[in-house]
Amino acid sequence: MMNPFRVWAPNAQSVDLVLESGDPHPMTAEDSGWWALTSEADATTRYRFRIDGGNPMPDPRSAWQPDGVHGPSAVVDHTTFPWHDGEWSPAPLSRAVIYEFHVGTFSPDGTYSSAAEKLPYLRDLGITHLEMMPIASFPGARGWGYDGVALFAPHPPYGSPDDLKRFIQAAHDHGIAVLLDVVYNHLGPDGNYLGQYGPYFTDRYHTPWGSAVNFDGPHSDTVREFFIDNALQWLRDYHFDGLRLDAVHAIIDERAVHFLEALAIRVEELGAVLGRHFDLIAESDRNDPRLVHSHGRGGYGLQAHWMDDFHHAVHAFFTGERNSYFAGFGSMEVLAKACQQGYVFDGQWCPSRQRSHGRPPLDVLPHQLVVFAQNHDQTGNRALGERLNHLVDPGSLRAIAALTLLSPFVPMLFQGEEWGASAPFLYFTDHEDQNLARLVTEGRRREFSEFHDHVQDVPDPQAPDTFTRSALDWAELTASPHSDLLAWHRSLIAVRAEIPPEAPAEIAFDEGQRWFTLRRGPVVAAFNFSAEPQPVPLPPGDWSPALVCPDGKTVISRAG
Repeated sequence: MMNPFRVWAPNAQSVDLVLESGDPHPMTAEDSGWWALTSEADATTRYRFRIDGGNPMPDPRSAWQPDGVHGPSAVVDHTTFPWHDGEWSPAPLSRAVIYEFHVGTFSPDGTYSSAAEKLPYLRDLGITHLEMMPIASFPGARGWGYDGVALFAPHPPYGSPDDLKRFIQAAHDHGIAVLLDVVYNHLGPDGNYLGQYGPYFTDRYHTPWGSAVNFDGPHSDTVREFFIDNALQWLRDYHFDGLRLDAVHAIIDERAVHFLEALAIRVEELGAVLGRHFDLIAESDRNDPRLVHSHGRGGYGLQAHWMDDFHHAVHAFFTGERNSYFAGFGSMEVLAKACQQGYVFDGQWCPSRQRSHGRPPLDVLPHQLVVFAQNHDQTGNRALGERLNHLVDPGSLRAIAALTLLSPFVPMLFQGEEWGASAPFLYFTDHEDQNLARLVTEGRRREFSEFHDHVQDVPDPQAPDTFTRSALDWAELTASPHSDLLAWHRSLIAVRAEIPPEAPAEIAFDEGQRWFTLRRGPVVAAFNFSAEPQPVPLPPGDWSPALVCPDGKTVISRAG
């Protein structure tokens, strides 16, 4: 077939298409810094671009990097896959239960195909949406994916582009939507060729990862289009049902129409053309309701955002940790506020920031907030990757699950949380650049040196064992106490389905921190936090126990 090759290189004097099978082919300059050439190509074609006679480099929009991020790009024809999900429609967020997972550690083989074998389990658990950690190609074989550099190309060790499509088709067949975590605030350092093609980055702003993406400077129209096209590719060509947008607070854009708003508009337009609904969910630490406010209200028009305050309130209350960003959390009053409105800091002074933080969540609906007791960051960014089941007792685990899954918000579980997986989730990398690998290892140990007397005990991100230790052990599912905790989660998700989505959270608690109740419509969760057995006062009405924690300290009751 004839394939149109195009690349944006606005400062180039010449650009060549370099095919692995032949000599360079000069490309033709077009308007606005684009270069183009139509050439014979198919799935076996491997190619690079060469600017001004320099070294050939992968295509910035490469659809497939079968030999890694430094290798040649490959052509992918997205029109040939036999989709059969034309009638598919995902559950609305108001009815959603999300499950976050990392392809490489979720299933035995660490592939899309292996993960697909777990879809019946997830369906039976009651999961409606899977959230896949980033899969844009990154250096090496193993990693979290947040240092991706070939943003249009799925990571080869997980499987081929068609393998990914088969996974998503299978998920839809099981009634499960699939969301993809995408990173638009930075790219990784190793294999990042974008800056050699054009002004994709700017020194006017800086992020924790280096120079910021050029979303608002000269030539930023094309840079914006690059990232918007990336989002549209995942939704259109791979049939993802939405995107989780990583750390949007690090996307710096001073234009009148922020990149996030422009992205939301284009995604809405794509949905109208395809007759599909897509969800955009932002990760942000700003407690800013404008993320989910409509365009007409001056908002960005996203469907939801993560709410870290809920996590911090739950974690600090049950673990007793008050360091770092857990300062200001830990009391039952704060826990109640988190369960009622999501936002804890809504404009008041925040101890960890030493300034006021957030704004009131006016007109933010419960299904516009995603809450969790664990996720990849909150687990993996601990020095030893401890999960909550490594930090609290079984009774507390069940109470935490009830607060999360019966909250009025969109609950999210992190892979293995539902059975108290014994495997930690550690920070792991596989950088091919040995100098970068050394810096990552040293930086990780330096980061935690004040918390650990023996920094050598902090797992080396580069060590293969750090990755393999993070893999789930599915044999635990049938062994107590894992099977008991799994049954508790499955029952809670079933009870959640009985609650009208619009039912608000009605909270009552004892200021002595002895008991706490969370009522939503026909369901009330009662928690005894005292050292002794005691009756917890329930709201007026006729209540019958539906679920009782083995220690008797968490009781879920139904009306009537």
